Amino acid sequence: MKPRAFVPEKLDLAAFIHDGAGLEGEWPAASLARLADSAAPEAPADGWPAVRWSLQGETRQPKGGKAQAWLQVAAHAQVALTCQRCLKPVHEAVEVDRWIRFVDTEAEAAALDADSDDDVLAMPRHLDARELVEDELLLALPLVPRHEACPEPLVQSADEAVVEDEEAAPHPFAALAALKRGGGA
Repeated sequence: MKPRAFVPEKLDLAAFIHDGAGLEGEWPAASLARLADSAAPEAPADGWPAVRWSLQGETRQPKGGKAQAWLQVAAHAQVALTCQRCLKPVHEAVEVDRWIRFVDTEAEAAALDADSDDDVLAMPRHLDARELVEDELLLALPLVPRHEACPEPLVQSADEAVVEDEEAAPHPFAALAALKRGGGA
């Protein structure tokens, strides 16, 4: 019997998991539009290495229970985000390795997800693996990207420079106040 061919962009998830199938590949980082939107302006996603990904379906049979459908999603990407300290590109390696359990209905998924540490979703008829991988990579991005040590000194904004100049320069009425205190007018 010839094994089924699975297409990542329109994955028959139930059959994929039932067969214990696996898929892997690479996509250009720029083809993941939402991930590419996170790029630092000086380092666009078309210059990033390809995103490597893999999917593995598995059926687990707990003792005395109904068979469970699981999907392992793994991905690796090298991204360049804007450092929140120096505003220069900071290169980050983003790794994802997550198991997701699929159940029959949204209600069942909501109930199990609330009571479990596992990620639980309703089984879709077809799954776009590209979107799933991109979602997982977006969730793995650092909230505040920054260098451990910024490569260049921090740039001072014009507003900060004005505040420092005001603190260093004598207040224009300081001399008048001194005269008033000392002169007894």
